[in-house]
Amino acid sequence: MLLLLSACGYHLRGALNLPSNIKSVYLEGGSASLQEEFNKAMAASSVAIAASEQSAGLIIKITNEISDRRILSLSTGGAANYFELGYEFDYELIGPNEKILMPRQLVSIKREYYNNQQAVIAKDNEEIIIRNEMYQQAVRSIVNGTKLALEASSK
Repeated sequence: MLLLLSACGYHLRGALNLPSNIKSVYLEGGSASLQEEFNKAMAASSVAIAASEQSAGLIIKITNEISDRRILSLSTGGAANYFELGYEFDYELIGPNEKILMPRQLVSIKREYYNNQQAVIAKDNEEIIIRNEMYQQAVRSIVNGTKLALEASSK
């Protein structure tokens, strides 16, 4: 079964297939959480993570990373009912010989959630889960943008 799947070009959703001249990827910048999710995605894609920019075939530069939380509504008692979580950053792709493969792109993710004052501890856990999902979505955006840029540069 595995031979049939690999023969037909099947690969995992979100997997990054690099051209043969690019052996590894280096992520410059970004929070520890983003880097952790990125490393998981690259491991699932069997893509090597470079230890430094000099040894990388592809550099992904993360800049202007902002993570915020704002109140959307208050209860009659003044407690926050709804929150909006925001996460955004810019990234660009730099290939061999410091050639810019993709100019700076903005990734912006927003999520809302209800803050039940009766279950404060559970809501703290919910915010952590939502933030992790936001990091996963950010990595998918980077991977998809990288795929498009590499396909365009190889043509």
